[in-house]
Amino acid sequence: MKQGRALPAVAGTPLRRKRRPHLRRSLALPAIALSALLLAALSGCSSGASSAAGSGPPAASGKLLLFAGSASQPPTEEVIKLFKQKTGIEVEAVFGSSGTVLSQMELTKKGDLYFPGSSDYMEKAKSAGEVLPETETRIAYLVPAINVQKGNPKHVETLLDLTRPGIKVAIADPESVCVGLYAAEIVDRQFTAAQKAAFKAGLVNYAASCDKTAAAISLKQADAVIGWSVFQYWDPERIETVKLPASQISRVGYIPIAVAKFTTDQAAAQQFIDFLTGPEGQAVFVRYHYFTTPDEAFGYVGAEKPVGGELTLPPDWLTR
Repeated sequence: MKQGRALPAVAGTPLRRKRRPHLRRSLALPAIALSALLLAALSGCSSGASSAAGSGPPAASGKLLLFAGSASQPPTEEVIKLFKQKTGIEVEAVFGSSGTVLSQMELTKKGDLYFPGSSDYMEKAKSAGEVLPETETRIAYLVPAINVQKGNPKHVETLLDLTRPGIKVAIADPESVCVGLYAAEIVDRQFTAAQKAAFKAGLVNYAASCDKTAAAISLKQADAVIGWSVFQYWDPERIETVKLPASQISRVGYIPIAVAKFTTDQAAAQQFIDFLTGPEGQAVFVRYHYFTTPDEAFGYVGAEKPVGGELTLPPDWLTR
């Protein structure tokens, strides 16, 4: 496994609130079960064996099933095409929030690779025994930022501007989406109780995945989101990034991948991981302005920060 710096745990604040009735949610729990039923019908991707990989000879199929958080979706889709051209191995990708796709993998007992959007959900997958921990590898690093509409028509220049009356704000669902967890941490650490209340008063959506968080800006559903700096490069015609000062960034995130315990072709799954970390795979991530080392991320932030770690979501952010 590639190593960065030590990953300190980050504690939350035990508060509770009732869910705000005006917030729209993009994720409904029944959708997880429905997706699981659909995925169970997939054939040729992976067997339904629930035993750990390595318990018998792998049944190579020439096809892999990847469960991925959408924090890496644009570059990953390109890498999948390159990988097939180079190896002939097809990778079928299921993208969504890191928590949702982990649930899908667990329910269907299918899948060759798990590729969440940050360390938080990989730790959950390892604790549940759903991945082979010795195969975990870091692919790229992410930095939180404010994303606004191109041209910044609402003149959002600072984090505090997100508390202004009339500013429509969205964040990802912090219960299932990595970047939503980072947003909650930033708000809790940087805002007073009154500022946090004003911020929540302007929340119009808890987006169900990273791609839906970015789309809230692209589709002009929100004036600003607390997202990743790379969102700008997903849709440069409609999104631009307002950098947060180093003092307001609690930690740098990273995107890990590991072989799932359900794989029937561990060698091919490992081959895909090796391709992601090789020069061709990494070049795609660089083109989308992902950071490939912690030092690159620190250079963008302007200071060293903790890398990854696990965050306990305070109860007053719970949306279900």
